Amino acid sequence: MGDLLLVRHGETEWSRSGQHTSHTDLPLTTRGEEQAKSLAPLLSGRPFARVLTSPLGRAVRTAELAGLVGAESDADLHEWDYGGYEGVTSVDIHRARPGWDLWTDGAPPGDESPGESPEQVGRRADRLLARVEPALAAGDVILVAHGHFLRVVTARRLGLPPAEGRLFQLATGTLSRLSTEHDRPVIAEWNARP
Repeated sequence: MGDLLLVRHGETEWSRSGQHTSHTDLPLTTRGEEQAKSLAPLLSGRPFARVLTSPLGRAVRTAELAGLVGAESDADLHEWDYGGYEGVTSVDIHRARPGWDLWTDGAPPGDESPGESPEQVGRRADRLLARVEPALAAGDVILVAHGHFLRVVTARRLGLPPAEGRLFQLATGTLSRLSTEHDRPVIAEWNARP
C-alpha cells in the first residue's frame, strides 16, 4: 500500500491576508512560487502511481513548480465552497456572526456559489479517496490542492468525521504524508518543508 501525499498550494495574496478563497483563482505570490519550487527536492526521483491537482491555477502552478509531471485535474479537489464568505476573513465574519465556525456551521450561499457544509465537503473527500484507492495499491499518490479541503481529506482518511479536519493546521507550500501502520491509516509527516 502506497502513501497518500498532500501538497497545499503556495501562498497567494488572500492566503497571506486570511481571506477565504475557493472559486477566486488567484495566482501564487513570489513567495508562493518559491515555496512550490522548494518542494521539488522532497519529490524528485519519487515515482507516483497517480498525481492529481485541483483545477484551480494556484494548485496547478504549485504542481508544475514542484516538478510534478503527468498531473490530472480533479474537480473534487476544489477548495471548500465558501459561498457568501468568499474573500472575507474569519475576523470580519465574527464581527457579524460571533459564534460562527466553518467546521460546524459551514459556509452560507453567496451570489455566485451555494456554499458547502462540512458534510458536503466530506462527501467530496470520500469520493476522491475511493477513486485513488486502486492507485494506492500500486504505489504513492499525490494530491495538490487547498488547505481546508486537504484537512477534510486527512480526517476522512483517518476515519474521522469531516469536521475533525479542524485539528490539522496546514500551512501553504508544504508536504504532508498519510501512511499506514499495522494496516491502519496514520499521519507519517505533516507540514514538511525542505
